[in-house]
Amino acid sequence: MARRPFQAASSRTQGSPWTWAGAGALAGLVMTLILQAPAAWFAAAIGEASSGKVTLLEARGTVWTGSARLQFSGGAGSSDRSILPDRINWSIRPAINGMGIRVGADCCTSQPLDLQVVPGWGRVALAVQDPAAAAPQRSVWPAAMLAGLGTPWNTLQIEGQLSLLTQGLSVEWNAGRVLVAGRAELLATDVSSRLSTIKPMGSYRITLVGGNTATLEVSTIEGSLQLAGSGRWVGSRLRFEGMASATPEHEAALANLLNIIGRRSGPRSLINVG
Repeated sequence: MARRPFQAASSRTQGSPWTWAGAGALAGLVMTLILQAPAAWFAAAIGEASSGKVTLLEARGTVWTGSARLQFSGGAGSSDRSILPDRINWSIRPAINGMGIRVGADCCTSQPLDLQVVPGWGRVALAVQDPAAAAPQRSVWPAAMLAGLGTPWNTLQIEGQLSLLTQGLSVEWNAGRVLVAGRAELLATDVSSRLSTIKPMGSYRITLVGGNTATLEVSTIEGSLQLAGSGRWVGSRLRFEGMASATPEHEAALANLLNIIGRRSGPRSLINVG
């Protein structure tokens, strides 16, 4: 009778290594699943977060290091689609306060774009990391990609080159507000549209400047189609007022385009957003 407690204790002691081995195997399996999570999971998360407007097709690799074809669309139910010519590739590095994402595409980035994502309670921030030399981060994208986003881009069918330069840029979504810091400049060069026989129509500069109230400025560098305007963010919405006009010798050729991009007021077209 006196030996039974000893035997029970001995049995539990002998079983402990198996328990720890099972726990270790389970932990190893979970870690393997996390590290080898397929890139399709990342693609699915991007599609859901963008409401289907940004899709990663033919995803390869893992969540942490992978590649895919980038597609823009007008969202659920839209037939508009545009796909970047080359695959994009990414690598994700978890950090204590968020994660770092490096994105590159042979067609469009001379060096990878380094992004920092910092989530928080009811907020999320996205920052574009500047190169070590503190020079602006630069990438070049085909303007034809915009057609995939639906109205009005699918009608305008813009062609040309979009050069994006950012410096100290960060965007934070917090309780329905958009907070912008830093600066971004988009140069749209040799822009043309299927609605006009003039090719190109011009080149333009769009400048975003962060602060307590982020501002947006649009100006014409050169061209027969003249664009100008300014706007600012109020909460999460952009309020923009602008004007489009044609040089005198091209008014007839650009009349149809001016009718579409804004409300006509004599030779000008007034543009209002928000």
